[in-house]
Amino acid sequence: MPTTSASTTRHQWRFYRCGGLDQVSIESGADLLALGQLDSKLWATLSCPTKGVELDEKTLHLVDSDQDGRIRVAEVLAAVAWAGERLRNPDDLLKRSAVLPLSAVNEQHADGKRLLSAMRQILKTLGKEQATEITADDVRSMVAMFAQTRLNGDGIVPATAASKEDLKTLIEEMISCVGSENDRSGLPGVSSVLVDRFWAELHAHDEWYKLLEADSKRVLPFGENTASAFGLWQELAPKVEDFFTRCRLLAFDERLAERVTGSQAEPPLPTMAMLSATGESVRALPLAHPSATAELPLTDRVNPAWADCLARFKREVVEPMLGSRTQLTHEDSQKLVECFAPYQSWLAKKPSSSVEKLGMKRIRELIAGDHEKRVRALIADDLALKAEFDSISEVEKLVLYHRDLATLINNFVTFLDFFSGKHQAMFQAGTLYIDGRACELCLRVEDAGRHASLSALCNTYLAYCDCVRRGMSEKMTIVAAFTAGDAEQLSVGRNGVFFDRRGNEWDATIVKIVEHPISIGEAFWSPYRRLGRMISEQVEKFAASGDKEMQARMSSGVAEAGKTVTAGAPAPAQPFDVGRFAGIFAAIGLAIGAIGTAVASVITGFLGLSWWQMPLAIVGLLLLISGPSMVLAWLRLGKRNLGPLLDANGWAVNTRATMNVRFAQSLTKVATLPDGAKRYLEDPFADKTRPWLTYFLILALILGGGFALKKRGAIKKWLAHRGNPPAKSSIASGTPSVATGTVNPASPAAPSVVGTGSAPVSAP
Repeated sequence: MPTTSASTTRHQWRFYRCGGLDQVSIESGADLLALGQLDSKLWATLSCPTKGVELDEKTLHLVDSDQDGRIRVAEVLAAVAWAGERLRNPDDLLKRSAVLPLSAVNEQHADGKRLLSAMRQILKTLGKEQATEITADDVRSMVAMFAQTRLNGDGIVPATAASKEDLKTLIEEMISCVGSENDRSGLPGVSSVLVDRFWAELHAHDEWYKLLEADSKRVLPFGENTASAFGLWQELAPKVEDFFTRCRLLAFDERLAERVTGSQAEPPLPTMAMLSATGESVRALPLAHPSATAELPLTDRVNPAWADCLARFKREVVEPMLGSRTQLTHEDSQKLVECFAPYQSWLAKKPSSSVEKLGMKRIRELIAGDHEKRVRALIADDLALKAEFDSISEVEKLVLYHRDLATLINNFVTFLDFFSGKHQAMFQAGTLYIDGRACELCLRVEDAGRHASLSALCNTYLAYCDCVRRGMSEKMTIVAAFTAGDAEQLSVGRNGVFFDRRGNEWDATIVKIVEHPISIGEAFWSPYRRLGRMISEQVEKFAASGDKEMQARMSSGVAEAGKTVTAGAPAPAQPFDVGRFAGIFAAIGLAIGAIGTAVASVITGFLGLSWWQMPLAIVGLLLLISGPSMVLAWLRLGKRNLGPLLDANGWAVNTRATMNVRFAQSLTKVATLPDGAKRYLEDPFADKTRPWLTYFLILALILGGGFALKKRGAIKKWLAHRGNPPAKSSIASGTPSVATGTVNPASPAAPSVVGTGSAPVSAP
């Protein structure tokens, strides 16, 4: 892994900033060839999987030189160096062109010259002698044709590669004995390794059989029937030894008779109705009744479960070896052990071999003939074409690198494809359409639960979807990032449509959601939505509770009425609870008063502001309610990170791949009307409902305004003015004032005292 420090780097690098992230700029072939000098700590990622990414699997297979299923830094550098040496201008690698001009190949390089010759041969074989360029499809057509030929350079020959029938039969026998390897064409065949194994087993089996031939009389005491006789003896030998052991114990102590004969030593027999001569309980008993004479009867008074086996044993083993007899002594059994010992020893030396089924005649026929030489010659002829096929494979490698290497670089060394928006990143699986949105940041995942445990750290709203190919049995799971709009209509079970990178359509269903803020706008409205949901839930609970209580009362009333009718007496009238209803109305009044007082306080304070302070107060109130959720959302939106999404898929992300708000919004397209579209707001099928909310707000404003005016004394003054208009002044005329009830100071000579009546009282 390169770790060159900035102080010793000879190449002049340029970095660009996109989405709040500094990344190296790969602008030329010189930049590509100098990647080994770039400190690996500046690479966007250090490894990525070869599965679950949108890049040609063949290209990834070629780059993954150790075939461990992961692309690493050293393998990327090796791929760039290999392609750069074989092209005239390394700048061509940045074109991402699927067409490779023959003129682009570097003839000055030995391998480049060989590849150019192979390209021309491929085009000639395909009937394109005049072509000046080659494509991946051309190479793959040639590979397919070459793979189907009789010999194709891989060192594996199937039975169909043999030109003669006996050689074809031999290859089929080898495959049945030692297995096979797949040829380029996909057919099973044999390689040099399998040939070595097959002939080694042939010789080992032949040497083992020669031991038998060297001492056949001792090894095969029963001739061709030795194997059958030995098998019968192996079956009976443990039971025979058991019988003679019991006899010796009985001779040692007669008091052991009950145990030795099996009446107590063995498990109890089943009931007589269930006894069977072949049952395990019967087979577990001794072959015959032990006795001190220690003679095993072979025909009479024997265990019925072993009677047939003993009869065969007498006929096929005892009589040919010991002569005619009806009983077997312990000495006779030892003679049989000695008789079978050479055969048993020979069997123990048998090599582990799969060629035994061919038979010794065929084995020695193959060893004696030239069959091995002919098979090896066929494999050598196949390997002679290896250089030609390798050249074709290298042509395919160069064409694929010419097309795909820049894509790999811009998704490995840097995340240019993702952050620039010019190309989809190779980890983007397609686009999910759901809830009036198109989510472009979608990744394939193997296990939604395991993936979500790490991807939750990306601070992005994620929806995991199970996708099924329409009309097919294909299934996959994706995770989609929602970075615009809101989550109000998103829930588990919601259906959408997913289009993969090849344009295939999948039915998608949300199965798991990882919740995070989506936008500042959503955060602004979230407190009001939560309040609305809370009020709605409480109203529903209150209505449900009232409905339940009413039903209970109705049921109780019906039941009481039924009892009254049954008893024949009139139902007693329920007394009117004045106190209860007074308490209810008092509570309602207090609630209305509290609400009115609160509204009046707000309106009074609001009306006491200057005109320019009123908008600021409204904005401040909104910020007081929505501010905390907006601040929290802003903090989280600023931490959205691509890294955990990729790390959960097996990537080793080496940078803070943050997604700022503006860039993240570009990853989710929200439905908008086309430019120039006309919109008619009149809906002929709109629900005709009364605006109760508007009525309630108007009533609240009226009540609040009334309380505010009352608190300021405006209503009292207005009522006083309307009920008691002011009297006309009587100072000028000298007439006593009736309204004041006092002596008019303007008429001292004729004072008047105003009483309670309307007429003045004069002094005498």
